[in-house]
Amino acid sequence: MKQWLMIAGVSVALAACGGDDKQEAKAPDATKAEVSAQKEVVKTPVTIDASEMQALSDEARSAVQSLGGTLQGALQKAMKSGGPVEAMSVCNTSAPEIAKSVSAEKNMQVSRVSLKNRNPDMGKANTWQVKVLEDFESRKAAGEKPMTLSYSEVVEHGGQQEFRFMKAIPTGKLCLTCHGTKISPAVQNKLTELYPQDKAVGYKEGDLRGAFVVVKSLN
Repeated sequence: MKQWLMIAGVSVALAACGGDDKQEAKAPDATKAEVSAQKEVVKTPVTIDASEMQALSDEARSAVQSLGGTLQGALQKAMKSGGPVEAMSVCNTSAPEIAKSVSAEKNMQVSRVSLKNRNPDMGKANTWQVKVLEDFESRKAAGEKPMTLSYSEVVEHGGQQEFRFMKAIPTGKLCLTCHGTKISPAVQNKLTELYPQDKAVGYKEGDLRGAFVVVKSLN
């Protein structure tokens, strides 16, 4: 329970920062085949030992916690020095580098996606991620708490086995500063400057802002 609460708290802080990296973070030595495989629609579920799946899921949660804790510290520092406008700059420049660093450290591809992304190139969910995000919405509508929503699976396609993990990012009160329905002129001007094609607005507290994504090749 403590671990879930820590991750949930991190999710709120990350949701305030846009939910999409300027560039997608990849594990070291990621090949073009691995990147292409992630985008494939066809997949075949793979049955693996329950203990192995648990270990992979725990590893993915650790990666999410590492990304969140590091970024949370950067955001808190930026908020104190320059408010939400400064925090947006951290998301735009520092968040991608933090994600790359965590990916290299954990040997997993760690990123964030949303159905309403800020950056037109990165942060946009691919086909399988869209399905998971839509499933999260259905589960939330059925009564599940947003902070508990997660997905994990091992699939095989293209001759490779791939572990996939997603953890929902709920919209906290702090997120509404940059993602809500009433955004200050100063914040809106900065959003327009950094993300002219921004879609990540109009949220209410408790809405699903997106999700953390962790991918690892098992071959």
